[in-house]
Amino acid sequence: MVTSDSKMADTGDRIFIGKGEQPAWLTLALGNRHGLVTGATGTGKTVSLQVMAEGFARAGVPVFAADIKGDLSGIAEAGEAKDFLVKRASDMGLTFQPDQFSTVFWDVFGEQGHPVRATVTEMGPLLLSRMLDLNDVQEGVLNVAFRVADDNGLALIDMKDLRALLDAIVPDGGKKADDSGDDPLAPIRKAAQGFGNVTRATVGTIQRQLLVLENQGGTKFFGEPALSLQDFMRTDRDGRGMVNILVADKLMQNPRLYATFLLWMLSELFEELPEIGDPPKPKLVFFFDEAHLLFNDAPKALMDKIEQVVRLIRSKGVGVYFVTQNPIDVPDKILGQLGNRVQHALRAFTPRDQKAVAAAAQTFRPNPKLNTAQVIMELGKGEALVSFLEGNGTPAMVERVMIRPPSARIGAITPEERKAIIDNSPVKGKYDTAIDSESAYEILQKRVAGTAATADGSAGGGGVLGHLGAIVSTIFGTNVRRGRLSTGQLITRNVTRSVTNQVVGGVVANLGKSVGGSIGGSVGRALVRGALGGLLRR
Repeated sequence: MVTSDSKMADTGDRIFIGKGEQPAWLTLALGNRHGLVTGATGTGKTVSLQVMAEGFARAGVPVFAADIKGDLSGIAEAGEAKDFLVKRASDMGLTFQPDQFSTVFWDVFGEQGHPVRATVTEMGPLLLSRMLDLNDVQEGVLNVAFRVADDNGLALIDMKDLRALLDAIVPDGGKKADDSGDDPLAPIRKAAQGFGNVTRATVGTIQRQLLVLENQGGTKFFGEPALSLQDFMRTDRDGRGMVNILVADKLMQNPRLYATFLLWMLSELFEELPEIGDPPKPKLVFFFDEAHLLFNDAPKALMDKIEQVVRLIRSKGVGVYFVTQNPIDVPDKILGQLGNRVQHALRAFTPRDQKAVAAAAQTFRPNPKLNTAQVIMELGKGEALVSFLEGNGTPAMVERVMIRPPSARIGAITPEERKAIIDNSPVKGKYDTAIDSESAYEILQKRVAGTAATADGSAGGGGVLGHLGAIVSTIFGTNVRRGRLSTGQLITRNVTRSVTNQVVGGVVANLGKSVGGSIGGSVGRALVRGALGGLLRR
């Protein structure tokens, strides 16, 4: 591996970003206080992102970044000592030395990286509604479907599972809506109607939106094996943080899918990682490119969730850096959480552009030596106004700096280089082959066909596993929805189904009844979640 020259290396507690009258340093201990990189197209945002990613990786911090144009992939290969890079480094008193960084490529479509999958259950009704652009009524029906799935032990893994469940909750005029047995799905239909009026027209609209999502590649995203976020938290054998690159050029053809997918990842990190306060350096740094797509037309419920995640994920040791053209793209409540700022040039050709320049200038701590609003329009390529948190977490005065040159390659790598990196990836083979587990679609098909097992060992609403699903759903609340499988499916994944249904299922069901019945309050529920969660995962 090519290593950095000692003169180019960052110090142990901060990252060198650039130099003006004074050096600009990003303090690692404040790296989880989030940040913002803005500027017009072609002003150097991607290079700034790469410089920051390289610095975090050198410090042993794993990085995740979406690569919209393919340019960021060059971080996996050593840079070239081109004249302009050598000169820029020399002007800063540095010695340019090429470097490269251990990189893992990910791709929702599985074409230019390892496939990234999530289950429908993991995505949840709120984010899925956002992805499908559903209105309030349609979102309500989707919530009903998820609740019915939880109560009946139906695992929602892929798109066909969700389609089958939506068909199952639709009122059927030709069947009785009771438990008489004339309709094998009558209990499910009755349960759905118990939560409100689920109409065929509303379900039909959701089904059509699912078809649009499928045509855009959604079928490849939903499925198994689902992504384990711990695979983003790796370091290489030299102790450097792995750089995870999401290939997003094709994903960007559906901006809503792109934005919802990244928000899902943030939400999963928020749910899964433990509280650690303010660590000496972040556990992970997450770069969200084209961040304005996250906030465009977002309903209030979703905006509240985004604000909550951004505000609280800092205590999990995760730094989130939004990359967008104008700072006015980011809502004020979230903008106030972004302490580390890099502002490249903006052009003021229209009233909106002038507003963006004024807004950008006002977000910085003033520097008496600079007319911030004027300088923003005068910045050259590779220059930026920067203000990083310092000391006790207060922003430094804004400075005009030249961004240091990246040590890795600037620009895209070749297909051959990408293939070689993927072939030597630490997660090679883990996600590359899709798995179609028994889930809601198969269970409902069996019921309709009359081949479902009897209550003493059935998967679904009856029997041991069905009762266990209901018990754990009651104890866990929404936490069951965040699991990759329903309760019954979690148990039966890695062991023989017949043994599990009769032995493990009964043991865990009895444990759930006894523990859940005897322990009350939030502390009790937390203990039950820990005990059962660990057992179910095993």
